[in-house]
Amino acid sequence: MTREMPSELEMTGAQMVIQALREQGVDTVFGYPGGAVLPIYDALFQQNEIRHILVRHEQAAVHAAEGYARSTGKPGVVLVTSGPGATNAVTGLTDALLDSIPLVVMSGQVATFMIGTDGFQEADTVGITRPCTKHNWLVKDTSDLSRTLHQAFHVATTGRPGPVLIDIPKDVQFATATYTPRDTVQQRYNPRRSPSEAAIAELVTMIERAKRPVFYTGGGVINSGPRASQLLRELVGETGFPITSTLMGLGAYPASGKAWLGMLGMHGLYEANMAMHDCDLMINIGARFDDRITGLVSAFSPNSRKVHIDIDPSSINKVIRVDVGIVGDVADVLEQVLAQWRARGSKTDAAVQTKWWPEIAAWKQVDCLHYEQSGKVIKPQYALQRLQELTKKYDRYITTEVGQHQMWAAQFLHFDEPHRWMTSGGLGTMGYGFPASIGVQIAHPEALVINVAGEASWLMNMQEMGTAMQFGLPVKQFILNNERLGMVRQWQQLLHGERYSQSWSESLPDFVKLAEAFGAKGIICDDPDTLDDAIMEMITTPGPVIFDCLVAKHENCFPMIPSGKPHNEMLLGDASTVGAITGAGAMLV
Repeated sequence: MTREMPSELEMTGAQMVIQALREQGVDTVFGYPGGAVLPIYDALFQQNEIRHILVRHEQAAVHAAEGYARSTGKPGVVLVTSGPGATNAVTGLTDALLDSIPLVVMSGQVATFMIGTDGFQEADTVGITRPCTKHNWLVKDTSDLSRTLHQAFHVATTGRPGPVLIDIPKDVQFATATYTPRDTVQQRYNPRRSPSEAAIAELVTMIERAKRPVFYTGGGVINSGPRASQLLRELVGETGFPITSTLMGLGAYPASGKAWLGMLGMHGLYEANMAMHDCDLMINIGARFDDRITGLVSAFSPNSRKVHIDIDPSSINKVIRVDVGIVGDVADVLEQVLAQWRARGSKTDAAVQTKWWPEIAAWKQVDCLHYEQSGKVIKPQYALQRLQELTKKYDRYITTEVGQHQMWAAQFLHFDEPHRWMTSGGLGTMGYGFPASIGVQIAHPEALVINVAGEASWLMNMQEMGTAMQFGLPVKQFILNNERLGMVRQWQQLLHGERYSQSWSESLPDFVKLAEAFGAKGIICDDPDTLDDAIMEMITTPGPVIFDCLVAKHENCFPMIPSGKPHNEMLLGDASTVGAITGAGAMLV
């Protein structure tokens, strides 16, 4: 039964929530009920337009909403109760804030007259979430609720996207007031989108004169929308400049494109990092110069002129001082850059093709992702190469947990379109990938959705197998099981004298039996000769699958820029001594 709610009507606060979600075009809410949000859950029950996905933990609700948002470009919506419901959402909120993911989280709160009395399941949700949201509200009057909900969606999706939270006391949900329609709400938050024409002209001049240029792109290109990715491809194709990307920007430019250098940064490709270090013009488009990219800040791209394009003015000159800062939406900026550059004759320096690209080609010959696959042990790199080969023709979406497997996935899986790669970048949240895959599958029910995981990360939100089974979501959990906290163990090997403090996973479950306990399919493989057949079994199984891929236990993830080192000092291959880190090893380039 669907209850009609006219645009202007006296209604309860709980009904206002549902009507506002309708007007905002929301089709899915991820959440978990509790006493302080029961009126909203009752209103949800009385309609059929908005689907609710019952997760098993509130952190998972937020990560699922992140996966939904990242794969669709629409805001993810979450509903949790007061106290522990809200505090359990904090990790997901922080994750979304650092990765600029638009979320609207609604939390229940004790009645207004009880706030400050330490009532049952009371917490200062607005105070707790202030540092980990773009903005938040405590609504104490039902007449303010609908307007606040519409403001929340606007703030979450306008400018640099991010998570917002509305804390709604229980008596506000019960009380009645007049609903304010979306179109009548005046939005005062209006960040700058149009770039400076003078700055655009200066950038075009730099493009015309550069001899060793590189485009450095980030998640801001994807957040800007499909037009930004298309314009980026046009600019790269017409200039012939090489392009690299952060972890969050993969797919904005196709990995199959001839100008693609691969990911850069701590575990980026040799050619990408060397190009970044040796370029004379570095054009940052929608990235934030995070520490995993810059390495040693004082030695970052030392001989280049630097341009930074970003919707967020606070990001300009925050980490790296640039010669030209352009504040604006990526799509709008790229459109104007292309227009001016074409109007001036589409000129570039011939040295780009005659000297710069041959140098890059020589760096590619280093083959920095080379590994030895021998014997009957599956190397994790090989597992991901086979996953790439066997799934590349599918309508495929990839999520990941956090650790070595995440970096290997970024290196060996290829993305030609945006919104196909969902991972936790800034916060590095173990437990992100499984619920994110659920959110992606909800948004794309016919697609092949695979979560690349490590066994330790996956166990952090393993309870979401219940969600996958309840809603019939055929998400595939591809676990690279090395029985170790792989990235922790790697750093302990390289930096802490091989003292493996608490980095071995013990008492691991039998993942096949665990899958079967939930009613799902479990697959185990420890032989490279049977890996292809096992992967195809995973792909073709109709429902959820846990794939336990037993891999080499002490494989290290390279290339690697050691902390405090510049881009041109990378570890290549399985160098395993502290001497290599400090500069004495032969593998430090």
